[in-house]
Order: sequence, then structure tokens, then C-alpha cells
Amino acid sequence: MTYRMLKNIFAITLLSILFIGRVSAQIVGDKTNQIVLDFENESITTSLPSIEWIYPAMEFTNTQENRVNVKAKITSGVPLKSVMLRVLNRKDGTALGTRAADIDDPFNVEIDLSMYVVKGENYLELTAENEEGGIVKDNRSIRVGLDAISDAVMIDRKDYALLFATNRYDNWNDLVNPIFDAEAIGKILEEEYGFIVEIVKDEEQNEVMTKLREYGQRKYKPQDQLFIFFAGHGVYDEVFGEGFVVASNSKVNDVSKNSYISHNRIRSNINNIPCEHIFLSMDVCFGGTFDPLLASSRSALYDDIDDKAYLVKKLSKKTRKYLTSGGKEYVSDGVRGSHSPFAKNFLEALKSYGGSDRILVLDEIKSFMDRSKTTPRFGEFGSDEKGSDFVFVAK
Repeated sequence: MTYRMLKNIFAITLLSILFIGRVSAQIVGDKTNQIVLDFENESITTSLPSIEWIYPAMEFTNTQENRVNVKAKITSGVPLKSVMLRVLNRKDGTALGTRAADIDDPFNVEIDLSMYVVKGENYLELTAENEEGGIVKDNRSIRVGLDAISDAVMIDRKDYALLFATNRYDNWNDLVNPIFDAEAIGKILEEEYGFIVEIVKDEEQNEVMTKLREYGQRKYKPQDQLFIFFAGHGVYDEVFGEGFVVASNSKVNDVSKNSYISHNRIRSNINNIPCEHIFLSMDVCFGGTFDPLLASSRSALYDDIDDKAYLVKKLSKKTRKYLTSGGKEYVSDGVRGSHSPFAKNFLEALKSYGGSDRILVLDEIKSFMDRSKTTPRFGEFGSDEKGSDFVFVAK
């Protein structure tokens, strides 16, 4: 008997062992969803229902109302047997309500209903089962009540900072300060404001997009914030009518700009990161071509409320704000060992800690940035909501 024949017999025997035995169920999942396959029947199928949350769309949601609208779509290639929605008190697991969806179309079910929720942490669990035993579960967490939201803002919030800085270029003149600036900004954000900081240095185009994609795949809570910073060369193309960030491997004579990172691409990719509060800052030439000007300001409406309530107000609005070092113009890199004019003013703003309340907001940052010789640009982009802000809360 040849070696090949022995190998084939072994493979067939192994497959037989795997499939002869009966398995009651297999569970595959992570912390936010779970898939259950029922293999009791001899007719095994891997076709599973699919759950699409419309509202709440995000894994974690805040509200001050004691009722929440729930919308979802469930589709399946195999007829659906049941679709069940449960609301649980996350603290003690008490069931607050259960609703079974009507299955008029066994392949497509839509849920659109209002469910009662209690103050504190609530847990929505949606379960879909098809007629061949395939089960999919997915969930959402809802924090209810001003006190619960306030506690979350002050205690259960994470602030992230992603800083891109490029000194060395393959085809452009090297710079002396971007990494120096980014490290100084990252240091004060981490030590004085409690940010989780990551600095990406001398990045190539694909590394920038890969890193942004990585942050786009993360999970964030409603009160989390993300600060993104670019420092390096920038360029404006008159034909395209658009600005570009120059990556370390961008080519000087690339008329198609395929080796560059367009502002439009940055805007779109960052806007789609599932973090509610994002502030983008760009210390690059022609950074002001990112978007039309829209200054941010602290409304007098909030002057008489305490700091905790103020943070709740600000972090209840979706934020997509930007700050650039200049308009449609060149900006200075500064001299070696000294920060760029933009970074110098930004660091001074951070070191002010926002005054006695130790909450630094965008309008306060703007007052420092206006000291620059070039005109900094503040504005909004993407799905920004009116009245939103980005806050730096000092320790």
C-alpha cells in the first residue's frame, strides 16, 4: 500500500469521525453578538438569519426617556420560525418586557415598536431563529436617566488621540518639527487629560488608511471622544480643486495624486468612524481647504449650569469638528527644536486647562489659535450636529 493511499484512508476516516457523532449545538460569537447552530437534525444548514439594527444603531446609547423606539430588520434565506425581543435590567438581569414579532413574510421581518426601559442600564436582546435551527442573537445597551448619563460622562468615558506626523519623505523635502510637535501634544494629552494616545510616524499612504480603518472597526461608547491630528506637508491641486496630505511615499510629479491622501477621503473615512465625538486637527499647508469655515462657540445657554451637566449637554450631540493651521496657503514648519507656530499655540491652549473649571472647549482653543500669523480655520464636517463640541477635561 502506497503512502498516498494511506494518507487518503486517514483523511476519509477523520472526516467520518467528525460527522458521525451528533452535536447538540455550536456557539460562535463575541461580546456583542452570538450565533447558535442547531445540528440535531441530520439536514445541516449553515444559512443563518441576519439582523440589522436601525435604532438603536450603535452598541451603546444614552437617553433620558423611559421608552425607547426599537427598529430592526431580520432577513433569512431559510423561513423564519420566530423573532423575539427582550428588554432586561442589566444590573440584576430582571426581564422588563418580551415581544414576539409577527412573521407575515418568513424571509423578511421588520420590527418597529416602543419598549419600556428603566433608569440605569438596560439591555435589548434580539433573537431570530429559522426553521432549520439556525439562531442569531444580537444586543444593544441603553443608559437611561440624567444621573446615569452624568456618571457615565464623568467616569465611564474614554478619550483617544491618534496622531500622524511625518518628518522624512522619499520625494519631498524633509521637515524638522512634525514628530516633535506630535510627541509634545501626545504627552500633555496623556499625562494631563487622560487620553489614550497613539502616534504614527513617517507613515506611507497605505499605513494612514489602514490605521484609520482600524479605528473605524473599534467599538465606542456614546460619551467616548477621538482626537485625530495630522502634521507634515500638504498640497493643493488647482485642477482638482482639492487639498491633499502628503504621505512619506507621495511622489512629486504624481499629477493624478494617487499617491497622496485627499481631504475628501480623510473627511469621508473619519466621518464614518463609529465614535460620536471626533475632532480633527491638521497642521499642514493648505489645510484650510478641508472644508468651509464654521467657527465653534460656547453658547450662553450653558453658562449657569454645573460642569457635569455641561458635559452631558455637550456630549449628547454628535461631533464632527476640524481645526487647520491655515487656509489656502503655506504654513511654517518652524525651526528645529522649536514647535511650529500652530503647534505652539495649540500646546498653550492645552496648558491653560480651560481655566478654573479645567474643561477646555473648542471656542477657548480658538482664542489661542487666532494669535497665529496665518488664519486658522475651524469648522464642521460630515454628520456634525448643531451645538456639539469637543471637550478636553483636565485631571
